[in-house]
Amino acid sequence: MSQKADVIIVGGGMVGSTLAALLGQAGYQVIVLEGAESSPEPDVNGPPELRVSSVNRGSAAVFERAGAWQRMLARRVCPFRRLRVWDSRGVEAGFDARETGDHCLGWFIENGIIVAALHEALAAMASVEWRAPARPQRVNVDADAASVTLTDGSELQAKLIVGADGPNSTVRQLSGIGCHETDYEQRALVTNVQTALPQQDVTWQRFTPHGPQAFLPLAGPNASLIWYDTPERVRDREARPDADLQELILSAFPAALRGIEAIHARASFAIRRRHAQAYHQPRLALVGDAAHVIHPLMGQGLNLGIQGVASLASAIIDGGTNDPGSPRVLAAYEYRHRPRALAMMGATATCHRLFTREGGALPLIGSGLLGLARLAPIGRAQVVRFAMGLPVMGD
Repeated sequence: MSQKADVIIVGGGMVGSTLAALLGQAGYQVIVLEGAESSPEPDVNGPPELRVSSVNRGSAAVFERAGAWQRMLARRVCPFRRLRVWDSRGVEAGFDARETGDHCLGWFIENGIIVAALHEALAAMASVEWRAPARPQRVNVDADAASVTLTDGSELQAKLIVGADGPNSTVRQLSGIGCHETDYEQRALVTNVQTALPQQDVTWQRFTPHGPQAFLPLAGPNASLIWYDTPERVRDREARPDADLQELILSAFPAALRGIEAIHARASFAIRRRHAQAYHQPRLALVGDAAHVIHPLMGQGLNLGIQGVASLASAIIDGGTNDPGSPRVLAAYEYRHRPRALAMMGATATCHRLFTREGGALPLIGSGLLGLARLAPIGRAQVVRFAMGLPVMGD
């Protein structure tokens, strides 16, 4: 006999766990399948972990509804109030949360802390079952139900299967949904450091012809530095001893960095864009990186994923049906979320083309847009609201 649930979610990371919590709060029977064993609780007294996400106010509100936000705050977060952006020509734009009457634009939070808080919230929900390690081997759907066969031979049935299993989604592949991919021929070196300055409330990004350089403040005198460049140069820097890497960063990064006391960790990743040809099929939906991977230069990847699961959860809970996998529910999810994802993908791709280039007209256009953002009050307010995950004109 196969086990049954309302919804099966494949992938128990930040996006999948958020969806499980939203549906669990509403009383749906949910099974979460996670390929890896649970990670240990993050040590909030040690150095920050390497993987960090930007969480805007819109995502924080979703985490609050999921029962996880206060659990994150109780661990370790770093709010940021200001954003600075400038290019190699020195044209700068700055944004402050106080322009909209708020105290911060958002928070930088270690991924492990987000996951730990969500898993703690899920553990308190009787309607949510967690299975790990559990990996799907086959997905079958018909008009009334869907099933997942796991690699251990067991079978689970549900009204809806959700792929929240990342950019190389097994669910997407098993369901035969195609994926468009763009390789930006860049890598990003992420380095967690202890800074010479105390905790900051400003995040900044400088565009250079080789790629952006970004500073993300973390709790205490710590920061995450992101350095985009060609794959060859990034791999060379990643392999350097700490002292050499520290010297390279200080010689190349803006003076606003001021100084580095220590390097905690470093890693690099390729910059690619992926977009699923569809976000749903009968009895199946894709969310988060399984549906879309955007250029990370705006730091909106997680926020876009959380926005997507909020749309799917709303379509299910508010859909007026007991069938979370009905065609009407799935069509409503894609109708709400795909235009936002396309807009974000277009915005990040345009920024990459405008600023990551030497010579020609595009860098001049980019500089002009930065100058306009600095001078136009209405435009500035909309940028701030966008960064905070709040509605902007046209929403």
